[in-house]
This record gives sequence, structure tokens and C-alpha cells, in this order.
Amino acid sequence: MPGTLAYTPQVAEATEHIWPKVEGSIPRFEWEMKAPLIAEINRLKRERNAVILGHNYQVPEIFHGVADFKGDSLGLARAARDTDADVIVFCGVHFMAETAKILNPGRTVLIPDPDAGCSLSESITVEDVRLLKQRHPGVPVVTYVNTPASIKAESDICCTSANAVRVVEAAAADAGSDRVIFLPDEYLARNVAAETDVRVIAWHGRCVVHEQFTVDQIRAYREQYPGIEVIAHPECSPEVCEEADFVGSTTGMIGYLDDARSNRVIMVTECSMSDNVQEAHPDLEFVKPCTLCPHMKKITLENTLASLQDLRYEIEIPENVRARALAAVERMLEVGRDD
Repeated sequence: MPGTLAYTPQVAEATEHIWPKVEGSIPRFEWEMKAPLIAEINRLKRERNAVILGHNYQVPEIFHGVADFKGDSLGLARAARDTDADVIVFCGVHFMAETAKILNPGRTVLIPDPDAGCSLSESITVEDVRLLKQRHPGVPVVTYVNTPASIKAESDICCTSANAVRVVEAAAADAGSDRVIFLPDEYLARNVAAETDVRVIAWHGRCVVHEQFTVDQIRAYREQYPGIEVIAHPECSPEVCEEADFVGSTTGMIGYLDDARSNRVIMVTECSMSDNVQEAHPDLEFVKPCTLCPHMKKITLENTLASLQDLRYEIEIPENVRARALAAVERMLEVGRDD
């Protein structure tokens, strides 16, 4: 990095309020390399009238250091819709930045690394969706937000893990159907199906992070840490969710921590979640399975700074696709969340 990005007294002063939030996750010597980047990113945000949206799975230095809005896909979609910034930098994965662009066609939406993808988003094609619609005529299509704009454009409504049950039931009622097609997450579809009388026709996509967790692992943690509370994401298998004490979206998981019955918890999701919530819950011990999302970890302070400096990499969506996807996303925002 340029020589001007040194850990100076000015940088120390500008970032001193952030250090207590990350000191449990970042060694001091590393912090003194990261703090100059944080200070420069925050300066550039003011200069460009930019905001940074940071997903809950981002590393602590991004989550606590530079993100103006933090949360799950639904919360960040709302933040993207409501911002008056000229530039939106999405520290998340590609489909999330696309959702921000769907809602903000007149604003510059950037993603620091265009290769930050998603195993769910890549598990299905437009042709797959069209074939499913042919096989199940008249059945509404509910698409998980973890999909590209082209798939959203083929859908009746989108959902997130926070509002999937509510969206499925609303879509079925609106269509006068007892079934919905749910894309592309197989495990989330099965978990939703267990909570509704609507028949859910699932696809076979899976999250590369959440599919790794097993029932045997959860039981081993319980044996090793008696009394531990297990909090799982609904992208995990139904068997893992059945073993958990609570199942919810990332925002739901964070909210549950306020009422945790044990002082020791395990969050069965992407590893950075535990790091990011530790600061708000100093009395809780987080047992960390440390399963990382390789796509989320492509977003760094370095490429976030470069994105702001050079206004790269800009998200572009053909208007005919964006307009159709917008209808599905707006319906999702109207329905809201379950938790």
C-alpha cells in the first residue's frame, strides 16, 4: 500500500473508538496495519458521499471499522433502498450488490471483488427456472435472495431466511395454490416446509458453509461443552436444525443472544458471526466452529479502499431484467420478516 497509509497519531485518534470492538479478534500488531486503511476508507466515504453495507459474515475490521449499515440480506436490502448516498459499496457477495442495484438504478453500486460469488447463487440457471415453471404451471415461484438478478426476474417473489415462511404462505395465498416452487436452497426449503402446510417444491442448491455442519458435530460439541446452547442458521440441514436450541436468520440469531439461557453458545453458521457479535456480548463465551465462506472472505480492506478510490467494480443490470427482478424484491420487502 502507499507509504502515506502509516499508523500515525492522526490515524490512531481517528480509529481509537473502533479498537475496543475488535481487540478480541485482531492482534494489536495487525490492527496497526489495518487502522490506516480503515481511516482512509472512512475519509473517502465522506468525500464521495458513499455508504458501505456490511453483511454479518464480513471480517471484524470491515464489520466494525467501515460498515455504515450491518445486517442480514433483508436488512441490507432495506438500507440500500432507503439510503440517499451517491455511491453504495457492498461488502458482501455479488448477488447482494445486485439487489442493491435493483433497488437503486440511478446510484453507483460497487462490489470490491466481482468474483465474490455464492454456491447457492451459482446452483441454478434461468433455463432451470423456466423448466420448473413449465412442469408446474400456475405454481408461484419463491426465490431466495441468494440468487442473481436474472433468476429474481423469473420469480414471483423473493425471500430471505428471515421471512421465508411468511413469503411462502403469502405467495401461495395470492396465487390460490397449495404449492410453491422454492429456489434454490434445498435445506432452507425443507426447513420452511416443516413450518407450513404449503407444499414446497425444492431445488438442490446448498450453501458451501452450512452444508458442512453435521448432527455428529453438534452432539460432539454438546459432549465437550456441557450446557452449551446451539444456535443454527436455516441453511443447515433439517437434521442439524432439529438438534439446535434455536434456528433463525443471522439477525434472528443475534437477537436470540440477548435471551441466551447459557453463558456458552455456538453459532452454527459462518465463523465471522461470532467475532462480530462478541463485542456486544462480553459475558458470553462463543465456541467457534470456524467454517469460513470463501466468497465473503474475498472482500478485504484493501480492495474496499481500491473500490472507493477508483469506483470499481460497478454493478450493471440490463433494465429489462432489473425491472422484473424489482417487482419480486419489492414484494419481499412488503412482506417483511418473521423474526
